[in-house]
Amino acid sequence: MTPTPNQAPTQLISVADIIAWKQALEKGSTVGFVPTMGALHEGHLALIQSAMQHCDVVVASIYINPTQFNLSADFSAYPSDVDGDIAMLHSVGCHAVFLPETDLLYPHGVAPDHFDLAGLDGLLEGAHRPGHFQGVATVVNRLFDLLMPDKAFFGLKDFQQVKVVQQLATIRDSNPEIIPCPIVREPSGLAMSSRNRRLTPDQCADASVIFIALQAIADSQGSLSPVEIQSQMTGAIQASGALIVEAIDVVCADDLTCPDPMIPLRNHDKKVQVMVSAFAGEVRLIDNLTVYTG
Repeated sequence: MTPTPNQAPTQLISVADIIAWKQALEKGSTVGFVPTMGALHEGHLALIQSAMQHCDVVVASIYINPTQFNLSADFSAYPSDVDGDIAMLHSVGCHAVFLPETDLLYPHGVAPDHFDLAGLDGLLEGAHRPGHFQGVATVVNRLFDLLMPDKAFFGLKDFQQVKVVQQLATIRDSNPEIIPCPIVREPSGLAMSSRNRRLTPDQCADASVIFIALQAIADSQGSLSPVEIQSQMTGAIQASGALIVEAIDVVCADDLTCPDPMIPLRNHDKKVQVMVSAFAGEVRLIDNLTVYTG
């Protein structure tokens, strides 16, 4: 099955729709999957395009998953524009879009399952948002079961989420294969996010300081310790008074463990990731960057 400019994505609602769609695929076709919560932007489209390069057919899902939100107000405020999203998927030739109802994903009630995520769900972002990654794993696992893709594509803006999903895939005997994809940024450097729609123009401009601060740490070439990185970045991000830092975490990229806080990164001989969460008004922004390659 090859997309054409005039072929809108096939809309899948039920299990019967999925079965019929997959039966119509050419024998041996590889299926790529991009799960989303909608409010699509160029970052999502980059995932679709990457999937199209690796797979014969591509399906995206749109579902705002309640079990990964810690605050009901945040869930209620999450932007939704399904018609606009489908138009964007059409523009890049995505083959199908899965639009599940909650009863299909949570047939026994809206509550997360529990997975052995090797402790990844309790670290860093998980410590700030208890239960968040179990909610992510629950919905992703169910989507994998329903769509049975060969490969699934996730953006590295949610760096810890990629690690969690990779652990989930390991539990599932490496099915599907998880393909991490680079962060897509605004011209200012701000990481693209559906939440950016909630920022004012001034907040968008101010938030570019997050990436500037990350780049400054990368430019230091491992000469700073984690404590120095946290102090320098907090000062830089909060200097204008427009953003408030929630957390700056300096971690080993392979397993999210924390290196010695007092020793310069170049003494660790490991790839190091810096992960940032900060608030612009009520909007929580996250970003990360490899700042030292070991």
